[in-house]
Amino acid sequence: MSLKQIVETSDTKAGLAFDLTMQALILVSLVDFSVETLPGLSSDARKLLWLIETATVVAFTVEYLLRLFVADRKIGFATSFFGVIDLLAILPFYLSLGFDLRSMRAFRLLRLFRILKLARYNAAVRRFHRALLIAWEELVLFGIVAVIVLYLAAVGIYHFENESQPDAFASVFHSLWWAVATLTTVGYGDIYPVTVGGRVFTFVVLIVGLGVVSIPAGLIASALSKAREADELVGR
Repeated sequence: MSLKQIVETSDTKAGLAFDLTMQALILVSLVDFSVETLPGLSSDARKLLWLIETATVVAFTVEYLLRLFVADRKIGFATSFFGVIDLLAILPFYLSLGFDLRSMRAFRLLRLFRILKLARYNAAVRRFHRALLIAWEELVLFGIVAVIVLYLAAVGIYHFENESQPDAFASVFHSLWWAVATLTTVGYGDIYPVTVGGRVFTFVVLIVGLGVVSIPAGLIASALSKAREADELVGR
């Protein structure tokens, strides 16, 4: 049994044990991250959490190096989706050794990428990843259109409501919050139109918002169907 089989497949007992161990460590690290946020932790508790964090990072680092070592195309693995996720999962820890992350909190959030490591061990999540790749161009195009519609909605409601509500709709930038809440059909109700024109415009934006929410779901559902068909063809 080769090291490559153990690391990259779960068909053997050793490979399955490796996969289960890494999944368990991912869950432990996520729980550790969450417990760290509890207020009033003692210094001993924080020290224990740091030791757990160090142990999991060492394990993830060894895993990353092993996967890089057994990869047929090392640069290809390093730049692949899972290769980047594996690197981002350990990067914040090593950055914290040289920097004070209290002033770089965004880097600490990179630790949450560890949850994406679970995708490697789940066939359904891997299929979802392939579906995103299949529908990538359509999703990017839709994202651009959604940003344009969002801007137009902010401009429109500003035109109708600025004079009546100069504080709530002080500028197009202030109106963007209303546009986001309305286009996504959330409708928090903290800012709402009071003019007739604004209300009619809101109705139009709500109708458009239904499409904004549903179109990506349809694209991904179609891509998932294609990914499932591809899996079935491979399994035959």
